[in-house]
Amino acid sequence: MTDRQYRVILGVLLLFTLYFDLRGMLYALIGLLYLEGVTNLRVPFLVNRAFGRPVRYEGVSLPLETEQALRLAIATFLLLAGVVYSNTIWFLPWFLGFAILGAGLSDVCPVVALLRRAGCRN
Repeated sequence: MTDRQYRVILGVLLLFTLYFDLRGMLYALIGLLYLEGVTNLRVPFLVNRAFGRPVRYEGVSLPLETEQALRLAIATFLLLAGVVYSNTIWFLPWFLGFAILGAGLSDVCPVVALLRRAGCRN
C-alpha cells in the first residue's frame, strides 16, 4: 500500500463518517492520525510489512517526515473543526475529506509541497 492509496481510503472514510454523522468513527480517525503522526508507524508501512513487501522505514527522528507532519496537521484540523467548533466551521471537515480524496487520486497535495518547503524531510 502506498501513501497515495492510503489517502484515498482515508478521504473516503472521512466523507463516509461525516455523511452518516458517526462521531465515534471520527474520534477513531483522529486518534489513528495522531498515533501515526507521533510514532511515525504509518498504516501503509504496517500493511506492506504484513504482506512481506519491501518497505523504507527510518524510525522516529527530527525534523519530522512530510507524511508524519501531514497526519498531525490533518488530525489537528479535524479535532478543531469536527469536534471543538463543529457548529461554527462545519464545512472544514468536508473540505478536508474532499481534499484528501483528491490528493490521493491525483497524487498532488499542496500541503505536502508546503511542508517540504518548510523543511520536512521526505
